[in-house]
Amino acid sequence: MKYIDEFNDPELARRLLDEIRATATRPWALMEVCGGQTHSIIRHGIDQLLPEQVELIHGPGCPVCVTPLEVIDKALEIASRPGVIFCSFGDMLRVPGTGRDLFRVKGEGGDVRVVYSPLDALELARRHPDREVVFFAIGFETTAPANAMAVHQARHLGLTNFSLLVSHVRVPPAVEAIMTAPACRVQGFLAAGHVCSVMGMAEYPELAERFRVPMVVTGFEPLDILEGIRLAVRQLERGEHRVENAYPRAVREEGNPAAVRMIEEVFEVTDRNWRGIGPIPLSGWRLTDAFRSYDAEHRFDVSGIRTEEPAECRSGEVLQGLIKPTECEAFGTTCTPRNPLGATMVSSEGACAAYYLYRRMNAATPQAERAAREEMNPVA
Repeated sequence: MKYIDEFNDPELARRLLDEIRATATRPWALMEVCGGQTHSIIRHGIDQLLPEQVELIHGPGCPVCVTPLEVIDKALEIASRPGVIFCSFGDMLRVPGTGRDLFRVKGEGGDVRVVYSPLDALELARRHPDREVVFFAIGFETTAPANAMAVHQARHLGLTNFSLLVSHVRVPPAVEAIMTAPACRVQGFLAAGHVCSVMGMAEYPELAERFRVPMVVTGFEPLDILEGIRLAVRQLERGEHRVENAYPRAVREEGNPAAVRMIEEVFEVTDRNWRGIGPIPLSGWRLTDAFRSYDAEHRFDVSGIRTEEPAECRSGEVLQGLIKPTECEAFGTTCTPRNPLGATMVSSEGACAAYYLYRRMNAATPQAERAAREEMNPVA
């Protein structure tokens, strides 16, 4: 377990917590952008170990959660059509659309398959030339290179039966939207380390300067997160607002230039609607004109689908950091992983799912945690 156990050392965690307590003299509110960080924070009780002056606000860092309802409905429509093999990562199957989800489409006879890479879907297209194979391409900057590579390879191989349903989103415009919202309380950010490992850190100094907030690139293990918090609180106490890299073992200033080049060849920046939040200008990617023939939305003519979010779901407020999941009246009652109102309850990176797994009174044992995981992943 080298390079993992080192970042779970309880003695080092205590030292970092002591430093945070000694540094924080005023109330500070920090937002972790990544849903993977949210799960680590709640699982390890980091938010409960921090001094009362330091509050963690959960941000819109779950790509499954922010995939718009209308895109989910487009996926359901495409997956229901005969002759289509619809491929997706497993955590998309239980995300509710209007009245059903991909899991139900599969139960009704749709050929919905869980894959672990877009290249798996590409291989299915190669093996089934008589079928249309569609991959559900969602995610932040981290999944974009592999999705771009899949389309690039499809063109190289001359495959005409492969396409992507694209719903990619970008982190920096989301940070700007958060900071310009009237109810914003965020004073500093724990930036997503995996995003920066791809894109680098070039887009963040301007945001840190404009909004006068520290931005600390942070990893996902307990010590990573505590170090990110320590550095952010230290900046706030000193009146500083700059970008720091607390994840140097994975993140370089320039990111991954080869991955960025692949993204820029296949995708172009576009406006994107975020589920529960609304439209954010220049916050997504779509296929360029050179690769537009691989766009499933146009290939299957589903661009006209429009939807409305259910009024009883408050996941938008959760994604914006306005409320904690347990402040939603439906949490754990009318909204559970078996019957979710929103994606934040079923995604493996959703804040509601994290609270359901680790923060309920009856989830205090490994057996209860395992049962909750099985409830969230019935096809696993």
